[in-house]
Formats: sequence, C-alpha cells, structure tokens
Amino acid sequence: MAEIGKGVTAGKLASNVQKRLTRAQEKVLQKLGKADETRDAAFEEMVANFNKQMTEGTKLQKDLKAYLTAVKTMHDASRRLQDCLAEMYEPDWFGKEEMDAMTEDTDTLWLDYHQNITDKSLVCMDTYLAQLPDIKARIAKRDRKMVDFDSARHHFASLQKGKKKDEAKIAKAEEELGRAQRIFEELNVELQDELPALWDRRVGVYVNTFQGLAGHQEKFHKEMSKLSQNLNDIMTKLEEQRQLKKTPTAAAKTGDGAKSEEANHSESASSAPKAVQRPGPPPSRPPPRLTPSPDQRQQRAGQLEDETSVPDTNTDSTDTALQSAVTNGSDGELPPGFLYKVKAIHDYAATDGDELELKIGDMVLVVAFDNPDEQDDGWLMGVTESSWMQNKDISAKGVFPENFTQKV
Repeated sequence: MAEIGKGVTAGKLASNVQKRLTRAQEKVLQKLGKADETRDAAFEEMVANFNKQMTEGTKLQKDLKAYLTAVKTMHDASRRLQDCLAEMYEPDWFGKEEMDAMTEDTDTLWLDYHQNITDKSLVCMDTYLAQLPDIKARIAKRDRKMVDFDSARHHFASLQKGKKKDEAKIAKAEEELGRAQRIFEELNVELQDELPALWDRRVGVYVNTFQGLAGHQEKFHKEMSKLSQNLNDIMTKLEEQRQLKKTPTAAAKTGDGAKSEEANHSESASSAPKAVQRPGPPPSRPPPRLTPSPDQRQQRAGQLEDETSVPDTNTDSTDTALQSAVTNGSDGELPPGFLYKVKAIHDYAATDGDELELKIGDMVLVVAFDNPDEQDDGWLMGVTESSWMQNKDISAKGVFPENFTQKV
C-alpha cells in the first residue's frame, strides 16, 4: 500500500476521493438531463473574457521576449562590425580617437536600450501575467464548488420527496447544502468583483508597455542617428584626406580623362537624331552693344566719307543675291526686299522691345539684317504679313527665334 503523504490522513484522502466521485456522478446526470445545473450567463461571459485576456497577454509576453532577443542579436552584430572597423582604422587616418570613442558609445547605447526595455516593458508584462494563474485556479475551484452545491441540493430534494422520511438524514443533508452554498457564493462574489476589474486593467497595462517601448525606441534611434552622422562626417573627412594625398600626376590624368569623356559626350549628343517635339527656349541673345560717344561718331563718319569715295565692287553682287533670294521664294510672289516667308508653329511672347510677338499660324516675311554683324545665331528678322498688308511699312519688323517657325 502506498504511503500516505505527510499531513494527509486516511480519512481526508477518503473524503477527497468521495467528493470526486460525487462530482463526476453529478456531471453525468446533468449531461443526461436528469439533473438541473446552476448557470450564470454573466459570469460565463466574464470567464470568456478572462481566457481571451490570458491568451493575448501570454502571446504579447512571448513576442516581447522575442523582440528583446532580436535587440540582443543586433547589438552583437553592431559590436562586431564596430570592432572590425576600429581594428582596420589606421592611427594616421583622420578621426582615429573619435572612431574609438564612438565604438564605445554605440556599445553603451545598445546595452541601455536592451536594459530599459527589459525593466520598463517586459517586467510590467511579467507582473501583470503573474496574477492570472491564481485567478484561473480560483475559477476552477468555483466551478467545482458549484457542482458540490448542485449535488447537495439534489440530494436534499430527493430526501424530502422520499416516501419514508428520515429526519436525521434530512437535517444532515440540509446542513451540507448550506455549507456548500456558502462556500460557492463566497467564491462567486469575489470573482464577480475581480474579473471585470482585471478585464479593464489590461488596457492600462498595454498602454504602459507600449508607451515605454516607444519612448525608449525614440531615444535610442535619436542617439544612434547622432552617432551615425558622426561616422558619416569622419568618413567624409577621411576621403578628403585621401584626395589631398593624391599626386599631381594622378590628378592631371583624372582631369584629362574627364575632358575626353565630356568631348565624347558632346559628339554623341550632336550626332543624335533630332526628335520631333516642341522646341526648347529660344537661343540666348548677347547683351546690347554700347552706344559710341560723340567723338567716336565723328571719327566713324569721317571714315565712311573716305569709304564712299572708293567704288564698292560688292554692291552689284549684293543686289543680285537679294534679287535671287526674292525670286526664289516659295510662292514666287513676295514683295520686294523680303528674302522668304515662314510660318509660326509655336506661340512666342516677346521679352524685349525689338522682338516680334508670334502666334501659331502667323505668316512672317523675313528680311535681311541692316548690319549682318548684329544678327545672333538662331534669330531672324521680319515683319508679320498681316502688318505688312495693312501698313506697307517695314518699320514694324522685329527679331524672333528661328526654331519657333517653319519655312513655307
């Protein structure tokens, strides 16, 4: 026969066995519908909330521990990387002392971050979850006492309904019923007060846990950002130090290579086919020429008088070229003095007093510049055909960008 444990008598053991048998018998009768069962829908909802609360809290605790493990892993990886850089960093390089100090600061920052999360978030969750197993055990005890209460109630009712009533048994059954009811109701009242309060308390626990976590994360990343910026500055200075140590020959070769690459790029760009699209901005025009002083004007006038005495052999050829250009116009009916006709294919807003305003579809009669030296690359001079037809006056002429028009 097995030895009975210390403090447990044979009578006590037999009583416990008898209670278990009675409870099992009562549950069988309730499932078969031969005995009614005490039910409390409000309490059952509290128990469902408690089970959900315990499941969620346990999962959060598990994930928080996994997060701390990941932080520890990242700390180890960061420390190895920093140590590797510190070992490779030569003494004569820029910022050697700052690099060593930054390695220590980074390691300390990781340690503080891990410890703060452990103390403020994980410990808070551990404390919160530590009380749940006791509540769970009391709920199970309440369920057992409820079965005892139902069993005593049914036993007392069966004695009262019996044909041969035994007053002694009825009195004893009534006493057991009262004791079972008192124990059950005490547990039931306590849990009905504690479970709703515990259910509401979970919100505060979650707030404290994640507020602490978020605050420590913000502080950690802020300090780590400063260290990362310091590391970037040191690397920038180190690169500048390396550039200064380069030999002039190497620098010259680099410059020649850059010029060659730029030249090749220019050639490829010039040989590329032109895409049909809206032209870019008009060509830039040089600043206006300075007006000569009165003495310079007199000197220039004297030179012109001397030149008029010499026959101009180019006059005939210029007139011939102009006449040829007029004759070879696209429509053959240009007024005298005009070279050819163009059509505006884009709007152009004049930005200077000597420029011509263009609208899409405007026809422009092109004339030669009075002084060819004043013509800028990419610019033409002319007068709109409508203006010419109305006034027969060429004084309304102006310059305009050639790439905004198309010859007709």
